[in-house]
Amino acid sequence: MHRHIAVIDIGKTNAKLVLFDMSARREIATLTTANTVLPAPPYPHYDLDRLSAFILDGLGQLQARHGIDAVSITTHGATAVLMAGDELALPVLDYEYDGPQAWRSQYDIVRGAFTETLSPALPVGLNLGAQLFFQQKTQAEAFARVTDILFYPQYWAYRLTGLKAGERTSLGVHTDLWAPDKNDYAALVDRMNWRALFPPLLPTRSVLGPVSAAIAAETGLSPETDVAVGIHDSNASLLPHLLSVTEPLSVVSSGTWTILMSPGAPTGGLDADRDCLANIDAFGRPVPTARFMGGREFEILMGDGPFSPPEEKDIDHVLSHDIMVLPSFAGEVGPFPHKKGAWINGPAGLSPAQKLVAVSLYLALMTRTGFTLSGMGEDIVVEGPLARNKLYAKALAGLTGKRVHLSTDATGTSFGAALLFEDTTFDPPLVPEPVTALTHPGLATYAARWQDRTLA
Repeated sequence: MHRHIAVIDIGKTNAKLVLFDMSARREIATLTTANTVLPAPPYPHYDLDRLSAFILDGLGQLQARHGIDAVSITTHGATAVLMAGDELALPVLDYEYDGPQAWRSQYDIVRGAFTETLSPALPVGLNLGAQLFFQQKTQAEAFARVTDILFYPQYWAYRLTGLKAGERTSLGVHTDLWAPDKNDYAALVDRMNWRALFPPLLPTRSVLGPVSAAIAAETGLSPETDVAVGIHDSNASLLPHLLSVTEPLSVVSSGTWTILMSPGAPTGGLDADRDCLANIDAFGRPVPTARFMGGREFEILMGDGPFSPPEEKDIDHVLSHDIMVLPSFAGEVGPFPHKKGAWINGPAGLSPAQKLVAVSLYLALMTRTGFTLSGMGEDIVVEGPLARNKLYAKALAGLTGKRVHLSTDATGTSFGAALLFEDTTFDPPLVPEPVTALTHPGLATYAARWQDRTLA
């Protein structure tokens, strides 16, 4: 059995290594670093050398201190690594770079319809197909050398094993590259002659292979240490629930992005113009999803913490004085992609606690909006940083009438990635008792005014 599992967890803002004792379902150690972008030609790109040094050094530390039986990987989406044999053909493009936008009119001619891909047209490089199109058009000589297109989790798995593979969770996350109903690549892939560049797809819950001899020598890992094929981060958060929950459930996976997923809900109501899509879960099934950049907006609106919990008087002040935040502050994403963020009756003159109330209510209203588009279970589980914001959860319960639970697992994404090994057993996640819904008499009127203003 894989008892001690190290998880490489690369988010858009930070990267970390988490070591789990799976027999006790507990975290043993965590190492973290910033995920940096280099503003260098030919376009802004991730600092793979820095991440590689962090990962290999960290694996060595964890192996020496605790021992590692297996390694799993989860990363943010919208990222591919173009390989020329065993070398990079091009730097790994930062999906927030707006270069692909200049090619959007040409790209739109070849990309498939939303009905085929369940992947909406997104700005900057958030559609991975748009990134590949941009790279092929602007870096033609280098792109001609490409032998393999690796999704980001599988690139790091390749770095550890020397083996190349693909898997569906990263392939199916607003890439324009996958057709869920066909369970096959979208027509775009064949139009652009990319199919041969994608390595074979493996089941998400599978072992890619053991670490290479070179990695074993550098880190001290046993040459028999298994490496999982890897998984997209939001789908890693969802996996423990898919393995244990049978009732209709929705999950809020928070971080830089706030991802709202409702497994089992129909996909027919998804709105391509409001940042809705279908993720592909670890079992290859489409999951209706809505998103907005909640973590990024929180940083923009609140700055650095820590923040003290607001009191009832702060909530009353914000609701009674019509202090609110309107979308959005993180570019053309989310359910209101063409709205420019604004404050009503703030933020000047607000105390930090009052400001936190307004921002928390805003995030709850955005979440409710997303769930009206993607479907919503009777229970909502909040994971990640938003699980520490009790006012957000109480407001979400009050706004939706659903049971809202705050995950007590601070490493939900990492733990989900640890479950990629089929022989891993675990107790189903303990869903805490739901929070008490916010019942302030002014909440419904406040929400109605917010909605009227966002639709104006």
